[in-house]
Amino acid sequence: METVLIVEDDPTMLRGLKDNFEFHGYQVLTADDGEAGLNAALNARPSVIVLDLMLPKINGYEVCRLIRKEKLDMPIIMLTAKSEESDVVLGLNLGADDYVTKPFSIKELLARVEALLRRTRQTEPETYRFGECELDLPARKLTRAGEELKLSPKEFKLLTLFVQHPGRALSRDEILNLVWGYDSYVGPRTIDRFVTTLRNKVEPDPHNPIFIHTIRELGYKFEPPA
Repeated sequence: METVLIVEDDPTMLRGLKDNFEFHGYQVLTADDGEAGLNAALNARPSVIVLDLMLPKINGYEVCRLIRKEKLDMPIIMLTAKSEESDVVLGLNLGADDYVTKPFSIKELLARVEALLRRTRQTEPETYRFGECELDLPARKLTRAGEELKLSPKEFKLLTLFVQHPGRALSRDEILNLVWGYDSYVGPRTIDRFVTTLRNKVEPDPHNPIFIHTIRELGYKFEPPA
């Protein structure tokens, strides 16, 4: 499930966008000011961001600039009530990928999001290999030395998160939000149990892991072999 972050200060529009994206199968994160939106973007690393420009605390232009300053490359679509060419050009020059002028059709916005995500998917590998393991994303299949290993949906999502972020320390809160969702009642101990299960399936020696490392007081980091 791909994640969309919607940053919009109008509560009615925010609720409507959230409901529509969830109806079309997206996991949705929301923020109603620029500061909260920036924090969500940096911590949750959503698949795509729908970003209003006129926001409290930090405006959308600055949010976009700071996201790109952190070398994050997820697609950003600007929502703007302004139609002047200079405003659109400024947003695009700061790193936005597309824009929609209010009022807009939700179908058009969904289509633009899907088009950007299609482009992103084409640049991502579909198969990840580490040690004797191979994770095939389209087939949702994990094999080790040619033998298929069964994964639950959450195990598959957790392992996918690890292999797609090699070398990056992931906090338990970040893992919880990206795998289980913000509204989940799952706690850190559940994450630890799932990591233990994954280690038993992919590590040569689960008690001395070489792929999924524990980061003390933070979370975990996936280190593929050199």
